[in-house]
Amino acid sequence: MDKATKRTAEGLLKAIQLEVDGQHFYRMAAKSTTDPKGQEVFERLAREEEEHERFLKTQYKSISETGAPSKEVELGSPADLSGTSPIFSDQIQTRLGEAHYEMSALSIGIQLELASIKLYKGEAEAVADPTARSFYSELAEWESGHHKALLRQQEMLKEDYWHASGFYPF
Repeated sequence: MDKATKRTAEGLLKAIQLEVDGQHFYRMAAKSTTDPKGQEVFERLAREEEEHERFLKTQYKSISETGAPSKEVELGSPADLSGTSPIFSDQIQTRLGEAHYEMSALSIGIQLELASIKLYKGEAEAVADPTARSFYSELAEWESGHHKALLRQQEMLKEDYWHASGFYPF
């Protein structure tokens, strides 16, 4: 395996680990929230991370065996996470003072997605193979959609959560 191929393979292993971390985190978040929409959305995010893991493992296998990424495998389509409240139902407002786990899950999810975006953008810039560059860019966009949805939800709830939790000194 030449140096460039080895570097690509190592990047894929890092990406696979990030996706596994995301899966486990989102499954834990789904089990820990009492919000029905939150449970559904976190499970969907976990499934998407699992799809990414399978995709990346297929690419790793292809690069390890042939020295090139597979052009046969596709990522699919990301979930629609649009709307002003993309993660939780409006019911969360009624118990916002106790929604510490949900707010922490948003913060941690945002950090996980930022790490993925950074890795994928960096790999897209570093690899020479156009197929690898393309799928890394696509993954960065996909994770960016997750990041934006989590951030939008956090921003929507933040001030009310701070008030309900007594974070303000007045």
